[in-house]
Amino acid sequence: MGNQEIVQKLWNLCNVLRDDGITYHQYVTELTYLLFLKMMKETYNESILPENYRWDSLTERHGLELKNHYRQLLLDLGNQGNETIKQIYMNATSNIDEPKNLEKIIRSIDQLDWYSAKEEGLGDLYEGLLEKNASETKSGAGQYFTPRPLIDVIVKLADPQPGERCNDPAAGTFGFMIAADRHVRSKTDDYFDLGEKEAEFQKHEAFTGVELVKDTHRLAMMNAMLHDIHGEILLGDTLSDLGKDLKNFDVILTNPPFGTKQGGEGSTRDDLTFTTTNKQLNFLQHIYRALRANGEARAAVVLPDNVLFESGVGAKIREDLMDKCDLHTILRLPTGIFYAQGVKTNVLFFTRGKTDKNNTKEVWVYDLRTNMSSFGKRNPLTVGHFDDFVKAYTAEDRRKVEDERFQVFTREEIRKKGDNLDVGLIADESLSAYENLPDPIDSAEEVITKLEEALTLLHEVVSELKAVEVSNDE
Repeated sequence: MGNQEIVQKLWNLCNVLRDDGITYHQYVTELTYLLFLKMMKETYNESILPENYRWDSLTERHGLELKNHYRQLLLDLGNQGNETIKQIYMNATSNIDEPKNLEKIIRSIDQLDWYSAKEEGLGDLYEGLLEKNASETKSGAGQYFTPRPLIDVIVKLADPQPGERCNDPAAGTFGFMIAADRHVRSKTDDYFDLGEKEAEFQKHEAFTGVELVKDTHRLAMMNAMLHDIHGEILLGDTLSDLGKDLKNFDVILTNPPFGTKQGGEGSTRDDLTFTTTNKQLNFLQHIYRALRANGEARAAVVLPDNVLFESGVGAKIREDLMDKCDLHTILRLPTGIFYAQGVKTNVLFFTRGKTDKNNTKEVWVYDLRTNMSSFGKRNPLTVGHFDDFVKAYTAEDRRKVEDERFQVFTREEIRKKGDNLDVGLIADESLSAYENLPDPIDSAEEVITKLEEALTLLHEVVSELKAVEVSNDE
């Protein structure tokens, strides 16, 4: 049994909990608590756990005794022992009310083919579960899960090297850093080509991040640990004072959250030059300021279209970015690859200069949006969709690339546009250059997908209402 089959079996267990009013995200969090204990047993690392809170303490109990023991386990592991364990179980509570459901999940996990799972990698198994959560429901999970094909392409082009400090200031489930670690491992024979000190740096210091949401931070901690990454993942807000000390990085790879800050207030940091309530613009300021000013430190950031054209302070931030960094490439991404169908996004690739002025001479823009088919469950995004972009990006002489999607704009041309970077979308005779309507077949598929998502969300709402009614009755 391969990891994909195991992920599907674990996912199917969610149906057991529907009547308990548990959402998909709650289910993945619940699975994290249990899988951690099971994986510690399978990897012979149970010694870091109190003896009475190991996996077998769950399999040998039943009914109400099991439920009470499990709840006490969650409480105690969040308050004592190993620091990693405390962070994974911090404020952990169980949403499973029925003892028989808890017992069924534990029994099902215990009976999985763990030999095969270990052969393929427990980290990959867990990442598969997170990916499943993001693709199966649009109720919010996709906000913190960047599609793996996009992550892999970004990491390949950013090309992190051994010894470099990499960071994700909006870490989500730590997908970018895990891919960066995988990239460096592939270049160094799983770090065996490095000296002992260098290998320790890679495992314990090279890859770090910050995540604001407690449950997502928990998933990130688990994900990193299963990939043998032990760099610091802070629980907090990069746009608060905590972010002031996050600097001198060699590589930053991230997909900051969309939208404005809650309540409409700006960043609480006083070290950012420009004040705005736009979170992405604040993250962009943080990122280019947090890079080492050595002419080599680089970043790749996923940002929505509004960052490219917002006037006022937005234009000032873009001007500052192009002064301090060489903004050499913008990738206009296709629509439909994130949780919200209409969101239009881009990847900005830039390198921090040695000085703070005139670092951007020209910006190359690749349009992977216009005339692209609609992506979704029936037409998933793959690494292959980026092949032409990668070829253009890595060309020795970009001016010799024959691809209508690849255009260059000088700094002077951009300055004349008021530092508006909403450029490079190829013209279409039948449509506006800034629209990309799907063909009828794609449109029908989108309608079906949206209906499926609406039904799933409705089912979750009904389940939650039932849970509230039961609670009120009690």
